[in-house]
Amino acid sequence: MHGVQKLIISSLPARLAYGMILLGIFFKVEQSTDSITLAGLSVGLNGLASSVTAGIRSGFIDKYGLTLPLRYFVPAYSAMIVVFNYTHGRTALVVIAFILGLTSPPINLAVRPLWKIVVPVSSQRSSFAIDTAVMSTTAVIGPVLVTTLALSSHPIIALNVCAASMLLGGIALALLKVTKDWRPEEKISGAQHLLKLPAIRVLIAEGVFIGLAYGIFETGVPAFTTIEGVAERTGLIFAVMAIFNIFGSLLAGLISKKISSLRAFRRTYLFWVIVCSPLVLTNPDWTLLTITALLGLAGGMQMVFYWEIVEAVRPIGAATSAMGWLWTFEGTAAAFGASISGYISETYSPRYCLAAVSICVAIGYLIIAKGFRLLLAADRLPTRSEDEIALSTTLDNSN
Repeated sequence: MHGVQKLIISSLPARLAYGMILLGIFFKVEQSTDSITLAGLSVGLNGLASSVTAGIRSGFIDKYGLTLPLRYFVPAYSAMIVVFNYTHGRTALVVIAFILGLTSPPINLAVRPLWKIVVPVSSQRSSFAIDTAVMSTTAVIGPVLVTTLALSSHPIIALNVCAASMLLGGIALALLKVTKDWRPEEKISGAQHLLKLPAIRVLIAEGVFIGLAYGIFETGVPAFTTIEGVAERTGLIFAVMAIFNIFGSLLAGLISKKISSLRAFRRTYLFWVIVCSPLVLTNPDWTLLTITALLGLAGGMQMVFYWEIVEAVRPIGAATSAMGWLWTFEGTAAAFGASISGYISETYSPRYCLAAVSICVAIGYLIIAKGFRLLLAADRLPTRSEDEIALSTTLDNSN
């Protein structure tokens, strides 16, 4: 358990930084330019730069290991946060936000494969319970902290804290012995390329629409609260979503022992569609808070089953690559959604963004229903190992 504690504590500050960065970018640009449109564009370009290179970074990790990416990307990313924080020109802010995304360190991609090494099979469930508690704390503190600092009398502190957290956590993670000793999973010679697999293509298609939904939501919510004059509620809304996301993950861990990953995914997806449908009718008060909590619950369950499906259909030797390439497509769509939602909110109404989120989730459900047969490899009860890997991956992606 000593290795578990080291892994959790070492990665904690970096995960907290990831929980702060997007809202930090939004508030920095909005305050500097008085433009919600530019704030959304900056968040979107940052996500675009990070996501389009995720597949490349994950492939690099699968081939060469974890140490080099952390050693170079972590200091570069922290430095770019500081540069961005002290920049004020409209064009410069947008450009640097994009460059910042290019330097994004693979913290989550690095943490995920290390669980298999530091945790014995007999202790993995208790270890994930500990990690759940830690992740729920960072997922709550991150949005609340960055919102509070960004709206304080010294808003520049917000991104400085984010940069310091990333530098501290990234270096600590890179220096761990388990990080240095980790070796990639051996690939099978002659195996079909990941992106040529029909099952992966179905997940990519679904991920594009879900990424679009998340991107629109991530910028649409702070745009909504800012326009309505209650920007201070932004952190609370995302914090509540994060808390219920954790609850959903734990609930899925119980359900996954009684039903196949694929069938559970499709059924909870329908619940997701239902709770998402009234989103357009909410206001930035208890109504949005309630729906956001339900979305967090549904999304938490979905992520566990999703990664169980990925583990079932991916080729051997592509554990990190599968996650990286799927995020490349989903994250690119999220970046596009974040880029346009600020403009839509400022020019028309944030409610158009909320309606678009519901529509995208519904389309995602239809894609899974249509491609159900291509995912039949996941139509079975997951093994203990797959279930634990999926849970740990969900926790890594909740920040």
